[in-house]
Amino acid sequence: MKSDSPDIGHRSARPTRLLTVFAILTMVTGLIDAISYLGLGRVFTANMTGNVLIMAFALVGATGFSVSASMLSLVAFAAGAVAAGRLELVLRRRPRHQWLRTCLVVEALLLGAAAVVAFTASSGIRYPLIALTAVAMGMRNGTVRKLAVADMTTTVLTLTVTGLAFDSTLAGGTNTRAPRRIIAIVAMLLGATLGGWLVLQHDLGWPLLISALSVAATAAAVRPGMGDEK
Repeated sequence: MKSDSPDIGHRSARPTRLLTVFAILTMVTGLIDAISYLGLGRVFTANMTGNVLIMAFALVGATGFSVSASMLSLVAFAAGAVAAGRLELVLRRRPRHQWLRTCLVVEALLLGAAAVVAFTASSGIRYPLIALTAVAMGMRNGTVRKLAVADMTTTVLTLTVTGLAFDSTLAGGTNTRAPRRIIAIVAMLLGATLGGWLVLQHDLGWPLLISALSVAATAAAVRPGMGDEK
C-alpha cells in the first residue's frame, strides 16, 4: 500500500543520514584527540575535561604537562563555541540544515588550515595547531549542543557508556538506543586508532588532512530537514 504522503520516506531517512554524519564526526574527534595528545605534547583540543586535569597535574609538579598549552586549548575551544553561537543567531531564521552545513564548512576549513601548517612549517607549529584544532572543535561542540541529538555528542563518551550500561537488560532496561551508542564508541575508537598510527608512523599533516576532508564530506551530505531530529 502506497503512502499518501511522498515525503514520509524522506523524513524516515533523515535521522539515519544525520546519525551517519554524527558517526563520521565522532571518528574525526578520535583523530583530533590522537593528534593533539600524541603529536602536540599531552594536550587535548576536543576533550576539555582532559585539559582541566592536565592543568591540575602540571600545577602540582607532574612532568610532561603544560599549563600554557592546555590553557590555550581551553580559550580557543571557548572561542569556537562562542562563534558557533553567534553563527546560529545570524542564521536562526534560515532552515536548520543551512546552519549545520555552514558550521561544518568552517570546521573543515580550520582543520584544513591546520593541515597546511603541519605540511609546510618546519618548526613552531605546536601552538598554532592547538589553536586551530581547538577552535574547530569548539565550533563543533557548540553546534552539536544546540542540535541535542540523544547519545551522539560526537566528542565525549562518558554519558554514552553510562547510558549503554544503565539501560541494558542487565540493569532491567531495554536499551532501545544501544545501536547508536555502540556506533559512537566504535567510531571514536577507529578514529583514535587511525590517528594514533598516523601520528606515530608518519606525521601530523596526514591525520589533519583526513579530518578536514571527512568533515567537508559530512557538510556536503547535509540535506534539508537534517538537524531537526532528536
